[in-house]
Amino acid sequence: MTARALNLALRQLEITLAVLAPGAFPGDTSINQYYQPRRLGDAAPGANVGWTTGFWTGQLWLAHALTGQHALRRAAEQQTASFIARLEQDVDLQHHDLGFLYMLSCATAHHLCGQPGAHAATLGAAQRLLARFLPGAGVIQSWGTMDDAEQRGRVIIDGIMNLPLLHWAARTTGDPAYTDVARSHLQRTRTHLVRPGGSTYHTFHFDADNGAALRPSTHQGLADDSCWARGQAWGIYGFALNHRHLPELKLLDDAMRLADYFLAQLPPDRIALWDLSLPHDGGEPRDSSACAIAACGLLEIADQLPEGAQRQHYHGAALDLLEALTLHCAGHRPASGGLLRHGVYHRAADLGVDEATLWGDYYYLEALARVEGHWTPAQL
Repeated sequence: MTARALNLALRQLEITLAVLAPGAFPGDTSINQYYQPRRLGDAAPGANVGWTTGFWTGQLWLAHALTGQHALRRAAEQQTASFIARLEQDVDLQHHDLGFLYMLSCATAHHLCGQPGAHAATLGAAQRLLARFLPGAGVIQSWGTMDDAEQRGRVIIDGIMNLPLLHWAARTTGDPAYTDVARSHLQRTRTHLVRPGGSTYHTFHFDADNGAALRPSTHQGLADDSCWARGQAWGIYGFALNHRHLPELKLLDDAMRLADYFLAQLPPDRIALWDLSLPHDGGEPRDSSACAIAACGLLEIADQLPEGAQRQHYHGAALDLLEALTLHCAGHRPASGGLLRHGVYHRAADLGVDEATLWGDYYYLEALARVEGHWTPAQL
């Protein structure tokens, strides 16, 4: 089933690429099930702005690695050049999502083909992420400029997914500062954003100067004390990825706790509701992207466990999620132009509800490639 699903996903991607203008980036989500050129603020249509563009370029690089098609490489190189220019011009980089942007574009371009400028841009992005560290609080501030009174000292669970950029920089430069910052941020995230039962807060506020733990909150979840599904999935995959680099922290145990909670909250069709605290029969929309991210996290957990029942359990759970996604959510033209339907960006703001999402598409493609044995990630 995964081989057929992978072929379908690649066809969906290639058709979307063909209908976009050369070099253009699609929006965060589809609109009426089809991607349109990105529109954000005053930027030109299709511009490289926002936090999600790396997921599109990442799909192109992954598709090229899977198929060898020169047209996909040419498109991915063009997009990667845009990321190099974006860093040079300091376009919309005042946030922590630099890992999502530059690991999936420039780091991958350097890894796969040595594209000129890609290595330097990845390192530049890592330096910017390092500069968001608040020594007094021991965390990387997630959003806003570093003097933003509302966002100063705020951390979100998604942030640990961006830390592979720091591990990459530590390997590249030999500078332990990158690892030290990642370690501190992970320890504080684990202590304050993970609840005893294995669920997670979306965001947490620290005193930026002395590190005092202030309060949890949410931005996209149902409530401050609920469990936003995509945030839980980011936590699963993020802790598992970081365990490779900092095994002494035993982050794989945390990844498994979060995974167990996520799996226990799924409805019978195995597609998570957008918040795991919601009743299954309440009519609220599913978020397929959370399951795609979680599937990658489960595969990553299994890959790091020794042979045995525990490894088989998490690998089987990943296959179970992928089967459900393929059965219930796989995009197929003419009904949908995305790889994965039934995603949710921001339910409360009515953004991208029951649409394809760039991150859902990317992690669905990655999970399928992992299962088929064709994934060679730069971030590991």
